Amino acid sequence: MAKVKSFLNNPYLEHTYIMYDESGECAIIDPGMDTAFDQNSVVNFIKLHHLKPVLLLNTHCHIDHVLGNKFIFDQYGLKPKFHQGELSQLERIVSYAPAIGIHYEVSPLPDEYLPETGTIHFGNTTLELIFAPGHSPAHLCFYDKNSKILMGGDVLFRGTIGRTDLPGGDHDLLIKNIEEKLFNLPDDCVVYPGHGAETTIGLEKQTNPYFN
Repeated sequence: MAKVKSFLNNPYLEHTYIMYDESGECAIIDPGMDTAFDQNSVVNFIKLHHLKPVLLLNTHCHIDHVLGNKFIFDQYGLKPKFHQGELSQLERIVSYAPAIGIHYEVSPLPDEYLPETGTIHFGNTTLELIFAPGHSPAHLCFYDKNSKILMGGDVLFRGTIGRTDLPGGDHDLLIKNIEEKLFNLPDDCVVYPGHGAETTIGLEKQTNPYFN
């Protein structure tokens, strides 16, 4: 069964996640580390638990979710994997990061892009790809059916949804994808979002004001 460790990073209070299982292999998801302290926290956790990073995943490529991509590549030799539709979001970061006062180490590019559907694997864990654009043009969520865990990025939050006023955002599309793709998951599926507290599918179906 997979486990999840969260690290709160950068001015956007974004969650870097390490997902790992009994095999000792792990996936690093949306690394947002932008300070030496945050970088060391991730590395020390991996060392303490004798983990082997084998995947670097980005749900999408807004700046707060990729600030640590270059560090993870330098540390573990992993290039990110994300949907090709997010490439334009990644490439434009170099033009706006200085203007908002953020130092951005340019992310390496993927050797291969992730499709809209299918699976990826680490250790004994299988992650299903759920294509859920709306917050960004080609946002992916990663779902572990066995552990009932959804790595949700910026699609669904506790009591709210991802913002849709950024380039490539589409409010109606985001609502549609949540209703048709995420709300079909089990009610007790735990959602680990890019920001804020974790939640469950059932709780959001019952109480999220965007759907009630």
